[in-house]
Amino acid sequence: MLSWMEGLPALWAYLVILAVAYGENVLPPIPGDMVVVFGGYLVGRGTLGLPVVILLATVGGALGFMTVYAVGRRFGRAVLDPDRFQWVPQERLEQARGWIQRWGYGVVAANRFLTGARSVISLAVGMAQMNAWKTAFWATVSAAVWCSLIAYAGYAAGENWRLVRNYLDDYSRVVLAVLVGGALVWGVHHLLAARRRQAAGREQGDPPESTPGTS
Repeated sequence: MLSWMEGLPALWAYLVILAVAYGENVLPPIPGDMVVVFGGYLVGRGTLGLPVVILLATVGGALGFMTVYAVGRRFGRAVLDPDRFQWVPQERLEQARGWIQRWGYGVVAANRFLTGARSVISLAVGMAQMNAWKTAFWATVSAAVWCSLIAYAGYAAGENWRLVRNYLDDYSRVVLAVLVGGALVWGVHHLLAARRRQAAGREQGDPPESTPGTS
């Protein structure tokens, strides 16, 4: 696809960047990041403009996030039904819901940097009925920062732009390991806290001991 994109006129290349950035959120796993990196490389060749690449990638990413957000907001907990939404990774969705309960809009602001969890985050945010305007704002900020970084990386790397893919792959593995580890720690902490509450409840509910010699 990148080879085909290289031969396109600038207008069509821009449209591809917009469409792929949007589709990455709605129909993963579309390689949206690599298309943006390649767009940065085309900037270095004088084919495209860097501000336009960043703008279109940001708009596409934010619109894609809000589309999946709308699905979560519309269907709510019905999304958890595996018979109706078989494409939804239930375990990862539950993890995203836990992150949102703990960090709120901070998860939206960080979503573009959490590769592999972007779609479930937008779905979970919609399920949580979080404010649409605040969500759109932070989703746009997140997309703008991320797309600026990777587009510039493609521009700066020039003919070595493929090396950026290797760095992104390594980054994705590190993020995945951190997310899994964080989810495990949070789960254990939540379980222990629940057990402590149960133990405290039992102690408070115990009847007072009778005093010897009293009837």
